[in-house]
Amino acid sequence: MHTTTHIAKHLRDVHFGGNWTSVNLKNTLADITWQQATKQVYGFNTIATLVFHINYYISAVTKVLQGGPLHAKDEYSFNHPPIHSQEDWENLLNKMWIDAQNFSSLIEQLPDSKLWEHFTDEKYGNYYRNLQGIIEHTHYHLGQIVLIKKIVQQS
Repeated sequence: MHTTTHIAKHLRDVHFGGNWTSVNLKNTLADITWQQATKQVYGFNTIATLVFHINYYISAVTKVLQGGPLHAKDEYSFNHPPIHSQEDWENLLNKMWIDAQNFSSLIEQLPDSKLWEHFTDEKYGNYYRNLQGIIEHTHYHLGQIVLIKKIVQQS
């Protein structure tokens, strides 16, 4: 199996299940209402904000894998559109699921040799670092979502 296939699997696993932690975004977010997703607790980011933030980088790097330039700025990565209904929340989630599948498919199509090339600019390191970093980033914020969910559901 190619390394890119393994990376794509890890990305799918953190989104849809099958990783060794047995925690994933799809199951964790399945019973969250839009009100819970947007509830602010202890000054933390909301669940909706974290979902948008996770997907912001997946969307940006997807465009690179499709041959486009990298257009991402940390300062915009938490600025999600307003969520005023269950439909808004479900639209955000559906975008994340679709983007994760598309991103995983694009990763699988990469030759392993691409992993060691500079990612858009030498300052960002190589493709492997960036793809693996997105998975680590997703796990990190998934942990935050799990904790915030427990707080929100107890209040």
